Amino acid sequence: MSNKNNLHSIAILTCFYGKWPWYFPYFIHSCKYNPSVDFIIITDNIVADNILPENVIIFQKRMDEICAVASEKMGFKVAIENPYKLCDYKPTHAFLFPEIVKGYNFWGHGDIDVLYGDIRAFITEEILNSYDIINSRHDYITGAFCLYKNNKQMNTLFMQSKDYRTVFINPEHYCFDECNFLYKELRDGSSIFDHPGNIQSMTYVVKRAVAEGELRALFDFIILEGVPGKIKWDNGKIIYKNEFEAMFYHLIKFKTTCKNTVALNPIPETLYLTTKQIHTNKDI
Repeated sequence: MSNKNNLHSIAILTCFYGKWPWYFPYFIHSCKYNPSVDFIIITDNIVADNILPENVIIFQKRMDEICAVASEKMGFKVAIENPYKLCDYKPTHAFLFPEIVKGYNFWGHGDIDVLYGDIRAFITEEILNSYDIINSRHDYITGAFCLYKNNKQMNTLFMQSKDYRTVFINPEHYCFDECNFLYKELRDGSSIFDHPGNIQSMTYVVKRAVAEGELRALFDFIILEGVPGKIKWDNGKIIYKNEFEAMFYHLIKFKTTCKNTVALNPIPETLYLTTKQIHTNKDI
């Protein structure tokens, strides 16, 4: 467990099944620059230990084992028929795997299509002392990065959704960890409570709990997404337009537009990301 200088300990959990993608080495490289945060990957893949920094930890579990554990602990038979369905289970990680998060002050769910900047520059001790949930967008809970205080209330918070059983007994993906696909509406300023016909997602659950004074949540815009270009990763920091720092760049769209889909080897200490490539020339 990484706990440098008596900081709050943090574990970011990710379930991943399938072939490691081309951007995986970049993800690992950026994790190395956050040595006081542990990144835990639950997978059935093999990773050579010599490419992993100390704070990237592999837990070997087959997907059917996760399904069995979830069914036992939920008290009903769940349906996990493909890896993408595991996104719905992100808010359940601490409930399903208490042995993994034991001893951490905070746990979170994350993705591997992420290039991290300086996490502790954004998730400060003051913030960790002040909030139960720390999110990386202002408008909805993000599956790519969200932190929860490691306690019983937060670890079972997903059960406050009247729909959680429906979500887990069905194999379809509900975007339960985020906002039940209400991205555009929430970006445009709509309230999650304006859509009572939708599944009660984690955004709904958290926003309601905040409104009722049951927990403290920080919704902060510390993420870069899309393909804006003019992004620099420099010795563990993400800089946009040489002016704004972000906590991480979510590659969700960039990974489909990027043309050089073989990671640089070795990965240099400074990278530039345009709309279509990762390179080392600042003048491109």
